[in-house]
Amino acid sequence: MQVSIACTEQNLRSRSSEDRLCGPRPGPGGGNGGLVGVGHGNPPGGGGSGPKARAAVVPRPPGPAGALRESTGRGTGMKYRNLGKSGLRVSCLGLGTWVTFGSQISDETAEDVLTVAYEHGVNLFDTAEVYAAGKAERTLGNILKSKGWRRSSYVITTKIFGGGQAETERGLSRKHIIEGLRGSLERLQLGYVDIVFANRSDPNSPMEEIVRAMTYVINQGLALYWGTSRWGAAEIMEAYSMARQFNLIPPVCEQAEHHLFQREKVEMQLPELYHKIGVGSVTWSPLACGLITSKYDGRVPDTCRVTIKGYQWHKDKVQSEDGKKQQAKVMDLLPIAHQLGCTVAQLAIAWCLRSEGVSSVLLGVSSAEQLVEHLGALQVLNQLTPQTVMEIDGLLGNKPHPKK
Repeated sequence: MQVSIACTEQNLRSRSSEDRLCGPRPGPGGGNGGLVGVGHGNPPGGGGSGPKARAAVVPRPPGPAGALRESTGRGTGMKYRNLGKSGLRVSCLGLGTWVTFGSQISDETAEDVLTVAYEHGVNLFDTAEVYAAGKAERTLGNILKSKGWRRSSYVITTKIFGGGQAETERGLSRKHIIEGLRGSLERLQLGYVDIVFANRSDPNSPMEEIVRAMTYVINQGLALYWGTSRWGAAEIMEAYSMARQFNLIPPVCEQAEHHLFQREKVEMQLPELYHKIGVGSVTWSPLACGLITSKYDGRVPDTCRVTIKGYQWHKDKVQSEDGKKQQAKVMDLLPIAHQLGCTVAQLAIAWCLRSEGVSSVLLGVSSAEQLVEHLGALQVLNQLTPQTVMEIDGLLGNKPHPKK
């Protein structure tokens, strides 16, 4: 089924400017994207504010229609943005668990990392049923249980697609979306997740079945929102249109890879979806799995993730001709980083944060010290002037342009 973004133009024109800026108002039965029936599930409510610190709204100069409204946490400096055009507020830097939790790092180190993240205002923690064959979810759940933080003070996201070896334990069938999410909740020891992502598209499952299943888990209180991960713009648009046609709940965000050498989708395709249908972006791999750190410099250190079993593909990528050219570009960025008083990693993360429609950038770290360094990107963000961004674009030579 081919769906054009233009198919919703008439609907968008008929809505008020307030609707376009703030998202659709919930209608009876959730037909306009409201959280249908969430009150019938068991997500605990609570008057909790963000981690450790309350967010104070910082006045900003008027921006273009649809600009992300941002606030800064008192005491932490963490910035918070809306998840797409939903009302959910997430820290602009989140913590991912891919490769690290349940695999590369010990449970003790994972607890240190999560604690430092929470104390610095990070409220978004991302995992997936497939990470370390479920061990990442289990590790995250154990830590959250031991910490006893208010459930209302943080956001948990997980992804469903490849949960097991059986044919029925993979994909986005109604059966696996429901059973897979229940399995994730059991490992996480939680009553609900805030966002469940469809972790890649599934050509074997009809779009209507996917959207209906996601609406069902939200109605049942197993999740509060749903989103997509590694979907194409046309597929996201089809899901949105399907939800509108059948009075179901549409996705609120797309999780996509984005860094200095992966730009087209997040910079050219997703902003249009953000403005037209309110789908935001949560991005991952801001350092290209460690490539954008200057730590490789023509060699592969024994301690980096490319040496982990199952990641030979990344080692091959680093040592390829393209990988070597990218490493040379990273070295070219060092003078800019030095001028701003930061590391190349901090510069690269700040660069990702300035992209239009990006709600949060997920960080993957192997130590608390590395996390603290990466959180320093928030200070660099304020120094990224248009002139600096143009200088970076000039060095990279890969800025995407609209297709004629």
